[in-house]
Amino acid sequence: MKITYWSDFACPYCYIGNSRLKRAIKDLDLDVEFDIRAFELDQNAPKDVESTTVERFAIKYGLSKEDAAKQVAQISSLGIEEGINFKYETTLYTNTRDAHRLMKLAENRYPESVETLATLLFDGYFVENRKLADHEVLMEIALEAGLNENDIENVLNSDLYNSDVENDESIALSGGIHAVPFYLFDNKYSIPGALSYDDFKSVLKQIIAESEVDDDKDTDNCADGVCKI
Repeated sequence: MKITYWSDFACPYCYIGNSRLKRAIKDLDLDVEFDIRAFELDQNAPKDVESTTVERFAIKYGLSKEDAAKQVAQISSLGIEEGINFKYETTLYTNTRDAHRLMKLAENRYPESVETLATLLFDGYFVENRKLADHEVLMEIALEAGLNENDIENVLNSDLYNSDVENDESIALSGGIHAVPFYLFDNKYSIPGALSYDDFKSVLKQIIAESEVDDDKDTDNCADGVCKI
């Protein structure tokens, strides 16, 4: 099974959703190929921290700071339920373009490190509360994931893979994807948002069942003068 998904490293539901999905995949013992696509929540996000998570929530949703803090804490609790030491309230919100460009480097030259790098970037933001626009931070994370230092520097000191990130986002927008996470299973079944573990498991079972039905249909054929019964 191939799962294509769009996400951003500053998106809490992306990390939570991926954790639930991977847990369901493991429990069903499925062989899955992941195709990670970039989607920046804010392409114009600053390079430096300008506001707190609670302040952004309050402004965006028209909440008091007290109510915004409760919403942020609730999201953190969902991550904690997944076994992640989620610290959403103290995240350092900055631009994530360079983090996505490093993911493209990994996909192109270090495919064995892609999932590790993605997890380390999510952890860097939500668990360690690191600034993902900081090149020193990104260098440390990418090195830990197994990427080569010279390759990392070449990306961070240039605009390499910018077009790849922009292409992912163009494909998403042209397909009507305006929020993440967004999952596409076998280029056929789409799931917007972070489902619960049980719902992800049900979806995966349904896709497997439908795939088996399609396989059965394919067995009705003739070849070399003989038809299958």
